[in-house]
Amino acid sequence: MQSLPSTDSPVRSPVQSGPYQQQARRIDSRTLLGGGNVVMIEHAGSNYVLRMTRNNKLILTK
Repeated sequence: MQSLPSTDSPVRSPVQSGPYQQQARRIDSRTLLGGGNVVMIEHAGSNYVLRMTRNNKLILTK
């Protein structure tokens, strides 16, 4: 029986994107949020807010 990789190691899984497949990076949400509850993400000239709720859910808003 194989063991699952730890969440600390970079795991790549295929993600379907149109007619092409690409490899997705896996990043722990605690790393992404940097110990806080909110992070701002800039993408294509727009700002997005990723926040963790009190119920430990993630919400991305523009």
